[in-house]
Amino acid sequence: MKILAFTDIHGSYKKVGETLSRVSSDVIVLGGDLTVGGTPAEVERVIVEWKKFGRPLLAVAGNMDSQEIDETLQAEGVSINGRGVTIGDVGFFGVSASPFSPLHTPYEISEEELAKRIDSGYRAVKGARVKVFVPHVPPHDTKVDKVFMGLHAGSKSVRQFIDREQPDVVICGHIHEARGQDRIGKSKIVNCGPAGKGYFAVVEIGASIEITNEG
Repeated sequence: MKILAFTDIHGSYKKVGETLSRVSSDVIVLGGDLTVGGTPAEVERVIVEWKKFGRPLLAVAGNMDSQEIDETLQAEGVSINGRGVTIGDVGFFGVSASPFSPLHTPYEISEEELAKRIDSGYRAVKGARVKVFVPHVPPHDTKVDKVFMGLHAGSKSVRQFIDREQPDVVICGHIHEARGQDRIGKSKIVNCGPAGKGYFAVVEIGASIEITNEG
């Protein structure tokens, strides 16, 4: 299975569409921040458009989206926020939003709520051979949650879940400058980087798992 993953799109729908047109995949994953305080209507339009590529499309919302956008993703049948979807022998689950922060962005929730949604999604795919976890926010204290000033701005709930359950792949974003990869135990983690700059990640799942940052 080949997964094409984007995060932090921030309205750069044309650039993502161009990548979808030229790069083949079996599944498309959107890891949040489709907009910058955008509307449910614009997200609905772009999801309908990207469904035309004929590949399974799975998504969570980010902190710069909104609860209403999250509900739109659910209505369009693509949400994995607190939900699990199994395709072949690969189980996908995720969590939208970010923890509360001093920035007071549109979609922030408590670490406790993040943990609750993560566990709910995981339960639905626990039996899958390979498990792919899609939080918008990276795990705390890793290479992929470090801001320019050197502080770690990831989620402690996301980190605790990965420490405990060891999903095979973690696809995240949120911290633009922390694009890259890390691992926690057997869990391979990729911060895709901002899609508006042409960045995306490719995850290839076979007998082994290979992840590349592209763009």
